[in-house]
Amino acid sequence: MGFWPNFILAVLATWRITHLLASEDGPADLIMRFRALLGNGLAAKLMDCFQCLSLWVAVPIAFFVSRRPLDLLLTWIALSGAACLLERVGQEPVIIQPVSQPAEGGTDVELLRSETSGFQERFIAGDNAGHHTAGN
Repeated sequence: MGFWPNFILAVLATWRITHLLASEDGPADLIMRFRALLGNGLAAKLMDCFQCLSLWVAVPIAFFVSRRPLDLLLTWIALSGAACLLERVGQEPVIIQPVSQPAEGGTDVELLRSETSGFQERFIAGDNAGHHTAGN
């Protein structure tokens, strides 16, 4: 087989293995049990991050596609990147919305809090009458 068929197979294999390890329980819950054995250490955190894990999964698979050192390096990164792109295909799109700007000279507290309490509203308005501090 040529480079491109091998590369496509390698991309699919990288995605499949990474997805299995990062997001699935596996046959007979083997992957889930393996994750439980890892606990909360670095290896366990690696198993939770698709992008990080794809880098490690792509290393041995890159040897399937190319043999020269520079080709191996580029193929390794390309396999991980392609697996990450495939992973994003099935996810909800990220929607970025502009944040409203406060009125000129005003303060937009809604950016900091989802709702304000009565105390916060009085404090923002500068009315702290009725609130006693120590010594009053």
